[in-house]
Amino acid sequence: MLEIFGPVPSRRLGQSLGINNIPPKHCTYSCVYCQLGKALYMTTRRQSFFSPEYLVASVRQRLSELEAGNETIDYLTVVPDGEPTLDNNLRELVHRLKEFAIPVAIITNASLIWNAEVRESLLEADWVSLKVDAISDLVWRKIDRPHKSLDHHEILAGINQFANRFRRNSQHKLMTETMLVEGINTGIAELRRLAEFIGPLQPDCAYLSIPTRPPAEADVVAADKTSLTQAYDIYTSKIPCVEYLIGYEGNSFSNTGNSRNDILSITAVHPMREDAIQTLLERNGNDHSIVEQLVREQLVEVSCYNGNTYYVRNYSRKH
Repeated sequence: MLEIFGPVPSRRLGQSLGINNIPPKHCTYSCVYCQLGKALYMTTRRQSFFSPEYLVASVRQRLSELEAGNETIDYLTVVPDGEPTLDNNLRELVHRLKEFAIPVAIITNASLIWNAEVRESLLEADWVSLKVDAISDLVWRKIDRPHKSLDHHEILAGINQFANRFRRNSQHKLMTETMLVEGINTGIAELRRLAEFIGPLQPDCAYLSIPTRPPAEADVVAADKTSLTQAYDIYTSKIPCVEYLIGYEGNSFSNTGNSRNDILSITAVHPMREDAIQTLLERNGNDHSIVEQLVREQLVEVSCYNGNTYYVRNYSRKH
C-alpha cells in the first residue's frame, strides 16, 4: 500500500495523509530544485494509473489503522511523486474521497490547468496549492524545465480562470507557492511580475519557499536572507497574506508498525531526515539495520544537504 503514506507533518496542512495517485516520477516539469530528483518520465498526456476504487479502499484501510491507534489527520492530500493532474481519474478520486468527511487537498504545479477537465477536477477539492515560480517565459523554462509542448501563457491564463471560479466558494482555500532559487527567480523585476500576477488571484495565502531538502541539481542555491526579505516586501505590497515556507516540518511521521514499508512510502514523496528516520524506527522497536538494508538494496539513497543527512527513494529505471 505504498500509494498511501503518512500521516506526515505538513507546514500548511497539519497532519496530512498522502495519496500518491501516479507512478514514480511522471511529471510535466523537471524542476531544478525538485526534492525527488530529475523527472524520469516527462509527459503531458493524461491517463489512468491507479483506479479510484483501489486508492479509496487503501485510504479506508489506513484510516482504520489510524483510528485504532487514536491518531487523527487534518487533510487527505493528493501529493504524488510527480504531477497529480496527469491522472485523468482525479475528479472521480476526489469526489470519492469526500465520503470520509475529511478535507481534501491537492498540491499541483498547475502546468495542465489550461485544460478545462483539469480545472473541473481541482474544483472538487477543498484546498488547492498552485505553483507559480516565474512569469517571464525564460525564467520559467530555467527553473521549472517544462515539457516542450507546454505554453506558459496558456498556463497563466488557466490559473486565472481557475482562481476566479474556485474562490466563489467561501469554504475553498486557494494557495500559491513560489520556490525561490538564488540567481534564477530572485531578481527584483521577476519578483514584481510574480506579485502583480498573484495579487489579483486573491489567494488565502501566497507562500515563499526555498529548497529545504536535497535538490535535483547540485548547484541549486536557496534564496538568501536578503532575497527572502526583498521577496516578502514585494509580495506584501500586492498580496494581503504572505508567509515563508522555510522551516523543517518536524519528525511526527506516523507509522504502520512496518518500518521498511513506512520508510519506502514516505521517502517516495517526502525525503526523511536522519533524526526523523530514527524516531520512526524507535517507535516500531527497530534498529538502523533496516535502513542500511534498504540502502544496500539501492531502494533508498543517502543525500546530504545544508548539514543534514536525508534518505530519498531511489527511482533509477532498473527499480
